[in-house]
Amino acid sequence: MDVIGAGATGSKVVLSLAKLGVENIHIWDFDVVEPHNIANQAFGNDDIGKPKIDALAELVRRQTGTALTVHNEKVDGTQELGHVVFLLTDTMSSRKEIWTNGVKYKQRTKVMIETRMGPDTGRVYTINPCKRTEADSWEGTLCSDDVAQVSACGTSISVGPTAGYLAELAVWQFMRWFAIDQGKDDDELDHEILFGMRKPLILTRRFDD
Repeated sequence: MDVIGAGATGSKVVLSLAKLGVENIHIWDFDVVEPHNIANQAFGNDDIGKPKIDALAELVRRQTGTALTVHNEKVDGTQELGHVVFLLTDTMSSRKEIWTNGVKYKQRTKVMIETRMGPDTGRVYTINPCKRTEADSWEGTLCSDDVAQVSACGTSISVGPTAGYLAELAVWQFMRWFAIDQGKDDDELDHEILFGMRKPLILTRRFDD
């Protein structure tokens, strides 16, 4: 399993997965923890100045005993990714690059979970990147970074409680996908979940063939 991005959503996704007992988690990021990250990410004041992946690995080890596999590098799609990919980078351009070069129609990846967040809104996408309908429909939701800054497409602005809710929805989608993949549930996944926190609202849709 690969989690690309250890920011507001990614750091909380990794910690939640580890608490559930998920192992073999690869975390990818090349940033360091900065003071403004403390309000909306899983890190503490003692982590400021550390590489995010190292701080997160220590946090996860301390709380769960799980050892992460860390990659202090920028993902551009040339890296070999696994069966499950959480695409949680902080720009739309980086998501497009990773998707195009490393995820789209790659047989080894069975599911991709991607999130987008504004201060009080969020989206979770869960797709099979090898199914054309799902891949094309997800691509149709992409926008430029300039548009993202002023729309619900996904911004670089994040708030801790929103990030926490978004992360848990992403993990819940993974749990649902896993149950279906293992034949333990005949449910159908929502490919897109949209929510607003003011007033609370949640909408879902499927990318049907």
